[in-house]
Amino acid sequence: MKTKSLIIIPTYNEKENVEKMIDAVLTLQGGFDVLFVDDNSPDGTASLIEKAKDKTPNRVHIEKRAGKLGLGTAYIHGFRWAMQRDYDFVFEMDCDFSHNPNDLIRLRKELEAGYDLVIGSRYCRGGSVKNWPIKRILMSYFASVYVRIILLISIKDTTAGFKGYKIDVLKTINLDAVTFKGYAFQICMKYAAIRHGYKAKEIPITFVDRVLGDSKMSTGIFKEAFFGVWKMRHMKL
Repeated sequence: MKTKSLIIIPTYNEKENVEKMIDAVLTLQGGFDVLFVDDNSPDGTASLIEKAKDKTPNRVHIEKRAGKLGLGTAYIHGFRWAMQRDYDFVFEMDCDFSHNPNDLIRLRKELEAGYDLVIGSRYCRGGSVKNWPIKRILMSYFASVYVRIILLISIKDTTAGFKGYKIDVLKTINLDAVTFKGYAFQICMKYAAIRHGYKAKEIPITFVDRVLGDSKMSTGIFKEAFFGVWKMRHMKL
């Protein structure tokens, strides 16, 4: 029986990347559908997605929100959308090609092999980062070390945003309790899955910093993650 796979991609001002991303996703073997959750991008990103949706209405989807509400809430919106439509596998990825769409095939193979959560990892053996300054690489790497110590988990890339879930994982996690918006959201979802006893695996990827468009990183996102890991230990996930 064929499984249904959905990629969720939050967007905010991604007009330089979104059409190329749609083309890349639709040509992948095995058939992936894609849902864009757009936070009212002022640059016209949603209009480009809607044009693609008109051509392939069964595979390209868009949910438009009133404003910039944060990465975490966009993914949770997408998770609920996927659960209502009986998808088997759900993937998270960025629109800026920092995650290679071709690696989705590798993520899905691990889910098919029996893992519940698969993480495209920069910091497991074989993983790497390109085009980041060394200061940012070190900050990201040691942030994951910090998270592992606080939460007592073995995942090496705790803030990774390139992931695949079996739908049962998303149905089990208390999504109402996951209120983080940035990196803390990515950490919390991994921690919740592991706490529920699901099997997680990291596979190596090469993360390439965006070429087009602007980064959404901010000091507030970093602070949320730094202090949020302490809250996670006591949350009902």
